[in-house]
Order: sequence, then C-alpha cells, then structure tokens
Amino acid sequence: MANNIETVTLFQQACDRQLIEGSTSGWMEANAKQVKYSGGRDIKIPVLSTDGLGDYDRSNGYPRGKVSLSYETKTMAMDRGIQFLLDRVDVDESGFIANATAAMSAFQTENVIPEVDAYRYSKLYKLISDAGHGKSYKPVASTILSTIKNDITDVQDKCGAADLVLIMPYIIADILDSTDKLQRQINVGTFRQGGIDLSVKTLNGIPIVRVPSARMYSAYTFNSGSDAFGFTKADDAKLINWILCPRNAPIAVSKTDGVKIFDPDTTQGADAWTIEFRKFHDIWVEDKQLEAMRVSVAE
Repeated sequence: MANNIETVTLFQQACDRQLIEGSTSGWMEANAKQVKYSGGRDIKIPVLSTDGLGDYDRSNGYPRGKVSLSYETKTMAMDRGIQFLLDRVDVDESGFIANATAAMSAFQTENVIPEVDAYRYSKLYKLISDAGHGKSYKPVASTILSTIKNDITDVQDKCGAADLVLIMPYIIADILDSTDKLQRQINVGTFRQGGIDLSVKTLNGIPIVRVPSARMYSAYTFNSGSDAFGFTKADDAKLINWILCPRNAPIAVSKTDGVKIFDPDTTQGADAWTIEFRKFHDIWVEDKQLEAMRVSVAE
C-alpha cells in the first residue's frame, strides 16, 4: 500500500479536524473560510474594502460607490515535519491503520496541538504589543476584575461592542474566579469551535477561553529536530495574563500537507512502515483589527 492516496487523504483530513476541535485556538480557523489554499506554504487572504456614504441627490439619485475585493498572498512561517517508523514485527498490514491512527492521534494531542497553540498566542502577543496595546500587570484577586473590565471598556469605547473573546491561562482564570464581585457577572455560555459546542464561562457575555499556561508565554523557541524536538519557552518569556480580541480578528491557518505512508517493502533502511508528516501553519491579524485587541503580561 505504498503511499495509498485514499489513506493519505483520510489521514490529512483527520489530523486537520483533530487540531481544530482539540486546540484551544481552533476557533480562530473559522476566520479563514475565504482563504484560498492549493498546497505548500502560500495562501491567499481576501481583502475587502468599500466606499462610505454620500448624499442622495433627488435629480441624480444615489452616489455610486465601489466594492473592491482583492487577494493578498501570505506565506506561512511555520513549516514543521516528522518521520515515524513502525516496525513490521509490531504492526501487520491488517492492523496498520488502527496502529498508525492511534500513534498520530497521540502525536497530535501531545505535541502538535500544544505547539500550534503556543505559536499563535505568542504571535498575537507580539502583534498586539507592537501596535501599542500591551500592558504589564501582576494579577491579584482585588484588582484583576477591574483591570480586565478596563480593557473591555477601552476596546468598546474605541471600536464598539464587538463580539469579543477573552483568552487566559487556567492559573490566571483561577484568580479571576476567586473574585467575589465576579459571581454577579459570570454566566455559562456556548462557544462553538469546529463542529462542536463547548460550555464556557462568560464575563458580561464575553466567553473566557482557558488555556494551559505552558502555551501562553510571550516567546518560544521552536526546535529543529536535529538536536531537540518540539518547542520550549524562551529564556526571556513572560506569562501572558490574557488576550482580549474580537472573535473574527485572528486569521489562523493550519494545513497538514505532504503526508506519506510507505509499507515495509518500500521503506529504505528499515523493515518498518514509514509515516512522514508535514504541517504548515501561521496566524495573521489585519492592521485595522489590532485597534480592538489588548494583551496583558506578567510584570
């Protein structure tokens, strides 16, 4: 079954679906529905602009404006990959799919999903901070609620009551939960991600997405695999207290591409099944959306 196309396609689709539904940032991929992708690292993001209102004239009627739609080509910065060997003795042909599926599912859960989350949140931190909307703050129960609400009010005053999302590590959310005043403003709502509905706490109607703190630092090192695998927190990284953003602002794209499966008779250098996996991903925010985003990091 050397590199059976049907099997490979199913693997790629399953990997992409698992990432969207299993990562804490999977909801951001809904903003990439209009993105054009035909393989490789490049994607095309639609850019839509319209003219504003003019005066209606009783003789000439409506002033004629225009709608402009163009596509901007972006290159995904993250080009990651891995090769796994499953020994022939451990996996016969009839059981390969089950074993390979279990291995890839564990690999995605333990390695891919945390890395993609970490990259996305650290890049959002940089984009928002570079736009001048980042602050340092040491979270304490007596001031955390008012500090978050100040950010919310600031965004709403400048940009209107956007469909906002509040993203924070579990350990910071725990401090927020301990605030007595919060109980009168907290509710439980539904937050849709991929094909599933998640039950989350909301603050004044704003969903709170909780993230393992290891994925919410300001900077990471993404290892090459030559001497180390996966990712590690950068030495100068700071814990992100929270990210506040409109739900439609982050445009996240992740594509499993170039999956190859070879049987033991085809694999060179080992009597084993070979799985080769390649993942492209990145995240972008339009400049005009950054005005409605805020980030807080630990002092």
